[in-house]
Amino acid sequence: MKISQIYDFLNELSPFELQEGWDNSGLLVGDFSAEVTKVALSIDVDEAQIDALEEGTLLITHHPIIFGGLKQLEFNKYPANLIQKMIRKNISNIAMHTNFDQTHLNDYVAKEVLGYEIVKKDGFVAYLDVNEDFDTFAKKVSSAFNLPHSKCVKCTDFVKTAALTTGSGASLMRSIDADCFLTGDIKYHDAMEAKSIKISMIDIGHYESEQFFGEILEKHLKNLGLEVIISTSENPFTYI
Repeated sequence: MKISQIYDFLNELSPFELQEGWDNSGLLVGDFSAEVTKVALSIDVDEAQIDALEEGTLLITHHPIIFGGLKQLEFNKYPANLIQKMIRKNISNIAMHTNFDQTHLNDYVAKEVLGYEIVKKDGFVAYLDVNEDFDTFAKKVSSAFNLPHSKCVKCTDFVKTAALTTGSGASLMRSIDADCFLTGDIKYHDAMEAKSIKISMIDIGHYESEQFFGEILEKHLKNLGLEVIISTSENPFTYI
C-alpha cells in the first residue's frame, strides 16, 4: 500500500487540518508514492527503536520528530542524528499530534483508562463528572497511569468536576471550568498560579498520559490489512 493511501485513511480518521498552528503533524520523513507493508506505532522516535525496525517501515508517531524549523542537519545532534538513521533504513514517518489529541486520545484516556464518561468537550479539554473526595480521586488517577506518587495542587477537599488534557496542557489553566485539572508537565509556577485562582491540579505525566497512542490507532489500521506493531519509545524519565 502506498503511503499516500495510508495518509488519506489517517486524515479521514483524524483530520490533519485540526492540528494547532504551531504543530507539525503530517508526513515528515518519506515519499507519498512509496510502498509499505509494515507499520510501527509509537509516541516518539528514539534510536533503539530505529535500530530495531525493519527497513522500509512506516513509523507513525504521536510527537513530530521535526517540530521547530530545521536550519541545518548536523548528524551528531538531535533530531538530525535520528533522521539520518531513518533515511539510511528507508523508514518513513507520519506524526499525528494535536489533531489526534482532539479526536481520540482525550476520549480514550477519560473513558478507558480513568473510567469516567465525558460530559462536555471543548477542544483539547474533556470534562468529567467525578463527585469524589480529592485524595481518593488523586490516588485513583495515579494508579490508572502507573505513577509512583500523586503530584497535586490541592485547593479543595472534594472534586465535583474534573477537566482532562493529555500531554502538556497547563497553559489552558485559566480557561478551565472545573474543580480539578488533570494534565502533564505541571511546573512550579503553574502550581503557584493554580493556587492563586483556586483550581486543583493533578500531574498525570506527559508520557504516561499519551502512552496509549499506539493502542488506540492499532485497531483502526488493522482494517487496512497491514502488518502493524506497537513499537513504543522509552519514557525519557526514570523514577527512582
